[in-house]
Amino acid sequence: MGRLFGTDGVRGVANVELTAELALGLSCAAARVLSTPGAEARRPVAVVGRDPRASGEFLEAAVVAGLASAGVDVLRLGVLPTPAVAHLTGALGADFGVMLSASHNPMPDNGIKFFARGGLKLADELEDRIEAVYRDLAEGKPWDRPTGAGVGRVTDHASGLDTYVSHLMGVLPDRLDGLKLVVDGAHGAASRVAPEAFARAGAEVISIGADPDGLNINDGHGSTHLGPLRAAVLEYGADLGIAVDGDADRCLAVDAAGEVVDGDQILAVLALALRERGRLRHDTVVATVMSNLGFKLALEAEGLTLRQTAVGDRYVMEEMKAGGFALGGEQSGHVIVLDHATTGDGTLTGLLLAARVAATGRTLADLAGVMRRLPQVLVNVSGVDKSRAATSPELAAAVVDAEQELGETGRVLLRPSGTEPLVRVMVEAADAEQAAAVAERLADVVRSELSLELPATAS
Repeated sequence: MGRLFGTDGVRGVANVELTAELALGLSCAAARVLSTPGAEARRPVAVVGRDPRASGEFLEAAVVAGLASAGVDVLRLGVLPTPAVAHLTGALGADFGVMLSASHNPMPDNGIKFFARGGLKLADELEDRIEAVYRDLAEGKPWDRPTGAGVGRVTDHASGLDTYVSHLMGVLPDRLDGLKLVVDGAHGAASRVAPEAFARAGAEVISIGADPDGLNINDGHGSTHLGPLRAAVLEYGADLGIAVDGDADRCLAVDAAGEVVDGDQILAVLALALRERGRLRHDTVVATVMSNLGFKLALEAEGLTLRQTAVGDRYVMEEMKAGGFALGGEQSGHVIVLDHATTGDGTLTGLLLAARVAATGRTLADLAGVMRRLPQVLVNVSGVDKSRAATSPELAAAVVDAEQELGETGRVLLRPSGTEPLVRVMVEAADAEQAAAVAERLADVVRSELSLELPATAS
């Protein structure tokens, strides 16, 4: 059996890979690893939230049962965004938190994510310990089950939404009075929270993608499907549009002309806003290697530094904590403002972006213009031996030639896929035709040098 935890919790098709039995066992294991019995007079407490997927209903029941059977008192939050569950884990003084969501994945998927005390994502070591205990339980090894008054109690915590929205209002630097905006909730966990937060902040809100039925999460709406948001912004003459994903840890935006403002551009706008308020520690932003080169050039032009990590928000967070940085994120819109959140928060990101528009009186298009996105071409080369990508001298030489051709205004990135026999070739250049030509040339080298076909033998 392989490792259960991936880069962001345990995910799979609900009732296939992610079963009620797995959810129950993982919750029992997490209770034993993340609880601190004897450290306080009370029993351990956990908060549990979920997105509106239909499968979240039976998975929530399994998780709550597992926790209570292990002697943990459960505060059931209902449908709330992932960042809200993280915030409430800390705000309510819980020992740990559990979120049931597969984020931007399609409806049949679901996932279980655990937060440690304070709302922080688990370190690899804690995930490994939970897996080890889970495997012991699955093998039938005995454990000290509480009985009688020792079992956990389950309580519905109805005020979670209001607590979370009040937190957002408390950290918002400027009100949004006078702004008209469209909010797309992806028929997901923020369908109530996001429109409520923007309205409380003073904006005129047109809400779309806010009718979850358990089956339509991320279906044609949200940050992975921006068409409806662009159309609504133009139809209503809005100043901007904000789209989150299914669990609302991501945010992308649309300006008044319907043009997309991606995560790199949002980070650039927020970086300048934080620096202006003296909150951009070390004048540094953290992002992944997939960020557009135009983002790096824009920061350098403003006298700011970019620190880059491997792809994945957990690596961004690790670098932020290690260096004491305040802002980081990904091109996909996963933005972390560490002074106000312990994970990416799409609603918070959208509020801060809209607040910058309101405070400056400038349009979002004007603000996002601080960064010019360079043309980026991505070619997936399949059917190759990706394990040789890092050791092929011919491929290394081709990359060097391409980098010399592109100069300071271009970039090459080769990434073997983690799950498929393919290599991703990404090229950025000031000119789109040049980027496409260089990418295809490198892709041809990958095909010829890393081919899985055996050479023909002489007869």
